Amino acid sequence: MPTFAEVSVFAECVPVYPPIVYGLQRVLIAGCGYVGEALGKLLLAEDHEVWGLRRNPRSLPAGIENIAADLAQPEDLADLPGGIDVVFYLVSPNGSEDTLYRRAYVDGLRGLIEALHRGGQRPRLLFASSTAVYPQHDGEWVDESSETAPDHWSGKRLLEGEKVALQAFPLATVARFGGIYGPRRTQLIDCVRSGRAVYRSDAPQYTNRIHRDDCAGVLRHLMKLENPGPIYLAVDNEPAEKRAVLLWLAGVMGSPEPRVAEKADVLKRPRSNKRCRNARLVQSGYTFRYPTFREGYSAVLDGMP
Repeated sequence: MPTFAEVSVFAECVPVYPPIVYGLQRVLIAGCGYVGEALGKLLLAEDHEVWGLRRNPRSLPAGIENIAADLAQPEDLADLPGGIDVVFYLVSPNGSEDTLYRRAYVDGLRGLIEALHRGGQRPRLLFASSTAVYPQHDGEWVDESSETAPDHWSGKRLLEGEKVALQAFPLATVARFGGIYGPRRTQLIDCVRSGRAVYRSDAPQYTNRIHRDDCAGVLRHLMKLENPGPIYLAVDNEPAEKRAVLLWLAGVMGSPEPRVAEKADVLKRPRSNKRCRNARLVQSGYTFRYPTFREGYSAVLDGMP
């Protein structure tokens, strides 16, 4: 297995990125979870003041000021810190239901915006969205200008949240993330290692990914751009067929080779199947720590027991 000298172990180290010269910021991370904690550690290392808002903030990394709040409860947002320069909205729904997605990405965002505006605050907003807003399902290439007409409620609520963010803040920026993986997110690895991995053979199924550390790096990067665009696709450099990823993992781990799905296998047909371009993000100056799934999963594997 390849060995990487700078494995990012979630609780032990902060990824090293090139220094950027800028003023110190007062930052609020709303939904300070898997990605938010990594982002907070990056920003703390650069001496920013960072607040993390979530329902249970007791386990936040040292240095992140905690705010115990439920974004769906307006009364919880009455005492936000003043002088906030940047807000990252990185929430996730507490389940897979339309009402929960609406509460997280639409109602919660509106409540936070109203609370900030009541306090006379007009910070810069960065909203974490998803490639689920794209409905393409035949392997098409998509970018920031491609059609967004999702036919599933999850994509619809994310797109609705994007519109709320962009309408409320003139300098808002949306990052549409692909599938996020990294330390502790080992479901695919576990599936391959156990010999349970299967794939469809009827047509290529393209997947788009980004490592957790690059999610944090992208958000940090976008925060520092002087004239950012409104929307960026945040995926790594290689949209990859699911079959290719499974076969690579099996080869690296010496696990059973994934097999073609049979009738007895219950596989849901993917709601979307597209290849996402990250050209706008790369042209803005971002360099990926893990440019493809190979480097990213190698680091995850090196960090596992």
